[in-house]
Amino acid sequence: MAACGGGRPLFVLTAPFDGRPATAGNGAMLAFDCATRKAVRAAHAAGLAAGGTDAGAAGLRPEYHADYYGAYMRDPDGNKLCLVCHRAG
Repeated sequence: MAACGGGRPLFVLTAPFDGRPATAGNGAMLAFDCATRKAVRAAHAAGLAAGGTDAGAAGLRPEYHADYYGAYMRDPDGNKLCLVCHRAG
């Protein structure tokens, strides 16, 4: 996805990454913009402690952009969630 010049909130529609049909847990994702990378890690850990499952550990994902630091999980119902910080360091 190319970077866009707009601010937040941002609404994006895409095909599911794995190519399978869209379902509640595939092709739909809610992303939370975190102020810091520490907040990404803390929110991911809290979600896992509350019964979520890991869908991608916290870390840089330069394929999105140089400062994209995100973590992914699924809630107990299988919905995919993203926790992301777009700021450097």
